[in-house]
Amino acid sequence: MEPLRVSEDPASSPPARSKLRIFSIILMLCLVLFIAALDQTIVATAIPSMTKDLNSAAGYTWIGAAYLLAMCAANPTWVRISDIWGRKPAILGANIVFTIGSVIAGASTTMPMLIAGRGVQGLAGGGIMSLVSIIIADLFSMRHRSLYVSATALVWVLAGTTGPVIGGTLSQYASWRWCFWINLPVCGVALIVIFFFLDLHNPHTNLRDGLKAIDWFGAVSTVTIILLLLLGLDFGGVTFAWDSPTVICMVVFGISLIGFFIFAEKRLARYPLLDLRVFQDWSNNAAVLVAISHSMATTGTEYYLPLYFQSVKQASPSKSGVLILPMMVTVSLCDVSIGVLVHKTGRYREVIWAGTMLLTLGTGLYITFGIDTSLAHIIGFQVIGGIGFSMLLVTPMLALQNNVAQPDVAVATGTLSFMRSIATSLSIVIGGVVFQNSMSNQQPSLVSAGLDDAQLMSFSGHDAAASVELVASVRDPAQNRAVLEAYSVSIRNMFILYTAVAAVGLFASPFIKQRHMSDEHQETKTGIENITAHKPNT
Repeated sequence: MEPLRVSEDPASSPPARSKLRIFSIILMLCLVLFIAALDQTIVATAIPSMTKDLNSAAGYTWIGAAYLLAMCAANPTWVRISDIWGRKPAILGANIVFTIGSVIAGASTTMPMLIAGRGVQGLAGGGIMSLVSIIIADLFSMRHRSLYVSATALVWVLAGTTGPVIGGTLSQYASWRWCFWINLPVCGVALIVIFFFLDLHNPHTNLRDGLKAIDWFGAVSTVTIILLLLLGLDFGGVTFAWDSPTVICMVVFGISLIGFFIFAEKRLARYPLLDLRVFQDWSNNAAVLVAISHSMATTGTEYYLPLYFQSVKQASPSKSGVLILPMMVTVSLCDVSIGVLVHKTGRYREVIWAGTMLLTLGTGLYITFGIDTSLAHIIGFQVIGGIGFSMLLVTPMLALQNNVAQPDVAVATGTLSFMRSIATSLSIVIGGVVFQNSMSNQQPSLVSAGLDDAQLMSFSGHDAAASVELVASVRDPAQNRAVLEAYSVSIRNMFILYTAVAAVGLFASPFIKQRHMSDEHQETKTGIENITAHKPNT
């Protein structure tokens, strides 16, 4: 059984490109990636304003999770689209879909409409994030790739740094809707730059033949599996009891479909959505596991640190964005150094080892955050976590790409991006479940403090995240302290979860192999004629 493979022509070498064209291409990739990454972080500090304006506290978790869920589900399909029709048409299409999603989200008048707009954005974001890495892999050799991949990682960091600040400032001084409107001019510029400067192989595949080549069963299955599992986890203990038929059915059916999906991809699909051969190598499995733990731990801290600042520390949305800057600035500075280091030495294994240790330590230190935590501790602990954050942004992907043949890099990269997307989606939803259940468990202490029924309802598990602005309305010092303590304990429980997840990467990292990073490179040819199909087993 042969895996799906996009071929490369050994007789041809990559076309010579001027420094100006290379600069323009990288600038374009960074620009289009920036808008997708920004939308993952810009809402973090604006969500309380969104839920208040749309009168729906229940949407707090799903404003972020809808984007990540759709991003995760669409990721493998965009990779296959790029294999069939070429990288340039795929990334142009993803950018257009992202623009449409931004318009829907910005014009939202109800919470379902906002979540739908975020979902459309996520469908495109999943493609953008994978395609940027794949295009760089098509353009540059393994050794030189580390520099350019680090540049895209820096874009992630800049989006993470500026996103919460921009989101908080816009929601406080203008309107949260501008968190989405600002995407439109950026999308327009990106479309122009992509169209005129990206010069990769275009197979001119017929639309009908291309649609037949897509693994539609695999695409629908991934959406169904992720939706069932995430909804089941989100409902559990909050909307429904954990032992309720609704939650049990969602989780059981979701897990069952995973087995059927794997069987179908291995035995039935002619052009399978995921290359499951990636998981037949211990080093690849370790790299994927490190990437998953990194994505879950860092996404959770990025997303929920602003909640700690706005609830326990009673910071404004804009100030909470500023308070997360120490971590993001640290990541920005270290990311550049890591890219240069890997490029010069050709070594990534030791960087991964150190990164997993520092990420676990830094995330563990967040557990100590409480009501009376000083600003110095907040800054210092974020610096430690930020160093570990930066060391694992690109190195797991480089380890995976360096352990597969060049024709398999696109599918392997797409598989890793897909797993990262699942991790980020699970991170926010599971973190939300832990927080909501922890706040529900804090209800007896709030009752003992003397809060009235309306206040108890506001600070219950389901509504607590959207009620941070109401904490200041609790005037009695003892009652106010009890509310702050409830938030503090609940957020601490989330950081315990993320520390355990980071530790998984720490234990997996020794299994990653170090291989020689070659300077030689040949560009990959796309199109159905260059794809080796599965021969389904009968």
